[in-house]
Amino acid sequence: MVTTAPVSAPIVDEAAVRRALAEVADPEIPVVSIVDLGMVERVEVGPGGIRVELLPTFVGCPAIDAIRSAVRERLSAFGCPVDVELSFRVPWTSERITAEGREKLRATGFAPPSGPADAGSILLAVEPPVTCPYCGSRRTVLDNAFGPTQCRSIHYCTSCRQPFEQFKSV
Repeated sequence: MVTTAPVSAPIVDEAAVRRALAEVADPEIPVVSIVDLGMVERVEVGPGGIRVELLPTFVGCPAIDAIRSAVRERLSAFGCPVDVELSFRVPWTSERITAEGREKLRATGFAPPSGPADAGSILLAVEPPVTCPYCGSRRTVLDNAFGPTQCRSIHYCTSCRQPFEQFKSV
């Protein structure tokens, strides 16, 4: 007679939920997770299940329903009810993107948003130049302020002649 050990349910605590959320990719740019983008505002684990509060990058973000579904699907592995809420209590800003997220964006041809650190080296500019994610040049121009989504713009590098998208600083 062969006996098998009972399969135990995964341990549900905040750290485990956050690790699982780090596996939920942004549907528009799958190389970054919702954790990389700083969209996870709060995680609560209790006897009633898991509650996750997300901050959309923009009010009209077209990917938010897909993100909510992906979060529910990923967290369903814990075997308890999952509630995913959107919140505008704290506004999402581009400063929430993690250093790892910024590097992942850069490595795949997206310029991360400029931040306050970039503005300090410019004496006078209407808009600070964006660093090209392909060659590192700051000889770039804004081609279109309205990229494929509200949170991105399209730029062009005059050094390597590559177009690229940038997450807008918000």
